[in-house]
Amino acid sequence: MIHDAQLDYYGKRLATCSSDRSIRIFEVEGENQRLVETLTGHEGPVWQLAWAHPKFGNILASCSYDCKVFIWREINGRFQKIKEHTGHASSGIHFGSFSPALPNVSFEVNAVTWAPHEYGLILACASSDGRISVLLTICVRLEDGSWDEQSFNAHTIGCNAVSWAPATTPGSLIQANGGGLSSVKRFASGGCDNLVKIWREENGSWKEDKVLEGHTDWVRDVCWAPNTGLPNSDLATCSQDKTVLIWTQTGGNLWTKKLLKNESFGDSVWRVSWSTSGNILAVSSGDNKVSLWKETLEGEYQQIGDVNEPVNLE
Repeated sequence: MIHDAQLDYYGKRLATCSSDRSIRIFEVEGENQRLVETLTGHEGPVWQLAWAHPKFGNILASCSYDCKVFIWREINGRFQKIKEHTGHASSGIHFGSFSPALPNVSFEVNAVTWAPHEYGLILACASSDGRISVLLTICVRLEDGSWDEQSFNAHTIGCNAVSWAPATTPGSLIQANGGGLSSVKRFASGGCDNLVKIWREENGSWKEDKVLEGHTDWVRDVCWAPNTGLPNSDLATCSQDKTVLIWTQTGGNLWTKKLLKNESFGDSVWRVSWSTSGNILAVSSGDNKVSLWKETLEGEYQQIGDVNEPVNLE
């Protein structure tokens, strides 16, 4: 079973990962795909992949049921593992706190995502131990060990997803100076405690900035919308409760929420993803359906198609 598929920045390479513990890299040209390499090393199903920005080279992150995160880099035409993060293996963490009864428990890593390239090469990892790890390097080298690592408790029971906020400040479209790079790094996380949390970096450490309550079951995915230049931040979240919520921050630290649609989806909703322009949201649910949604002038969302149907973007 394939668990994730990610195109690189240019859409020329496709990486897939699956239950057979492997990662496959394909070259994509038009409607044709060619397998160029198979990466092995994980000891369990590989859940998620993430390509770094090409300014850092061809770098791919992967996370697995084996409690590990691998970072791969293409060197002389072949991908090599340059980092193995095992901070969630044998962590002694149980439901977000230390458990003397389970001193050597290991927890799978559910999600990996790179920070906006303007901040450097930074990777956030979400794990079933309820913790988030942040890996940072200034210079990518062949040797392992050149990465700084931070880890902190984020969600009780487990953390399922993480998504970085855009690097540019909201409102750049209407600011006289065009806005600029945000001085505060932020990301959102979703957990098995039914909560969505906003985190910000402060003096080199990660602090809880806001707790968003609205879902009634596990939060499966979170996705921060790209900055469109308007003075607001949008965040989409989906849940085991069969709903998708759109959270909007319009000023200060006040967030408002609304349902993507009033009725529930046909099954648990597993993934949400914004288009590059931030105006179309793709929703993937457990009934094997992927639907596309767009905000109307009235501020409501309407379905504009399914992935297997023609899409009306008007």
